[in-house]
Amino acid sequence: MKEQEAYKKLVDNGVRPSVQRLAIMEYLLTHFTHPTVEDVYQGLCNKIPTLSRTTVYNTLRLFSEHQAAQMITIDDHRVCYDGNTSPHVHFFCKQCGKVIDLFGEKAPMPNSRLIDGNFVDEVQLYYKGICSDCKKKSDKQKH
Repeated sequence: MKEQEAYKKLVDNGVRPSVQRLAIMEYLLTHFTHPTVEDVYQGLCNKIPTLSRTTVYNTLRLFSEHQAAQMITIDDHRVCYDGNTSPHVHFFCKQCGKVIDLFGEKAPMPNSRLIDGNFVDEVQLYYKGICSDCKKKSDKQKH
């Protein structure tokens, strides 16, 4: 089922499907952890022995350029990917490094794609802080 969804997402976004591209897209559509290049590589390298980190990196960049996946740049050292390209907000936990979808938070959308003469083709919003799991652990340690 996810394989068909992965195929459709690639084709709909103008990306020519291949075995590796399908596997990477399927991984994004089934792992909601906002994986990094390394996460995707580690998740697939046993299934696809010929897969390289470079292929994963280039494929995820290609997906991002074609709006088949969202590239989330947390900082200079952390870039992760999301198969859900609908507008939504993310939360980055500075303690454990998790990236969490905040679907209950309204994603800002400009009224126009042209703002002060600038063409907007992508909107990202994420909050940084301490996630609820880390906060609970911290609160337990204090007591």
